[in-house]
Amino acid sequence: MASTENALPTEVAFELLGHQGAVRAVRFNRTGSYCLTCGSDRTVRLWNPHKGLPVKSYSGHGAEVLDADSSHDNSRIVSGGVDKLVLLLDVGTGQPIRKLRGHLSRINCVKFNEEATLIISGSYDASVRIWDCRTRVHDPVQVMDEAKDSVTSLRLTNSEILTGSVDGKVRRYDMRFGKLFTDTIGQSVTCVSHSHDGHCVLVSTLDSKLRLFDKDSGEMLNEYSGHVNSDYKLDSCLSQDDSHVISGSEDGRVCFWDLVEGHLVHTLQLSKKGDRKPPIVYSLCWHPTRPTLLSAGSHGPVTVWKPTGWREQDDDEQ
Repeated sequence: MASTENALPTEVAFELLGHQGAVRAVRFNRTGSYCLTCGSDRTVRLWNPHKGLPVKSYSGHGAEVLDADSSHDNSRIVSGGVDKLVLLLDVGTGQPIRKLRGHLSRINCVKFNEEATLIISGSYDASVRIWDCRTRVHDPVQVMDEAKDSVTSLRLTNSEILTGSVDGKVRRYDMRFGKLFTDTIGQSVTCVSHSHDGHCVLVSTLDSKLRLFDKDSGEMLNEYSGHVNSDYKLDSCLSQDDSHVISGSEDGRVCFWDLVEGHLVHTLQLSKKGDRKPPIVYSLCWHPTRPTLLSAGSHGPVTVWKPTGWREQDDDEQ
């Protein structure tokens, strides 16, 4: 059978059923063997997406959960949501390890650093907070409050924190040298992500556009349009080989653009016959090394997309 390594996802491999209501985030773990989901039913769920199987459900939040992340060794989960709580959970027992409070409003995004010694959270209160997992101190070790509006998205490298804000700016904090670099986009930013080669930054904005920037110079390299994103925070990302830009849409589609040419080249449709209105595709996550996509939205299951011709043996090799 022909290799699907560089193909685009075209068909539904599995639907992950279990959440009640909207699913606000779906995230692969570091190796891509498992994934996390969270949403309006106040739970975080762990899945094997390559088998379509639930593994465990976690509770502890008092309101909608907006984001979650797993540690590099898969032993812990961090989540944040509308209840202003950063919750650190033990994967095996499902019990809370830490409940971190300090944000003044809902938490839009959470991430572990590479070693899972720190948690970074971004909030509607316009701040980014860093929490130390190794101590019993419940206060953040650092607060970055340069944003003038809601911090919607954050990404990490070994030495940098990248954030996007509704104030129309992308901020890059260089933690080695204590420097802040700010790029003004001019539109409310809903998602930021790095290219896999580390040279570019992809930015989603509420004018139904995505923009690709050179990370160091701030030069805009390309612009992508054709989806609908005017009201909600939607995820965008790059494929594992940086050949395609992918974004959710408010009309029930997942859209794919050629990174270099900027043309819309492929779409996936989440809406189904009988839907009164199409789902809003809130969240996407691309597998770290394979052409597998997870999508989640305002209604319906979490969908696992794979290329035509995928084989279960390919997943067993992971």
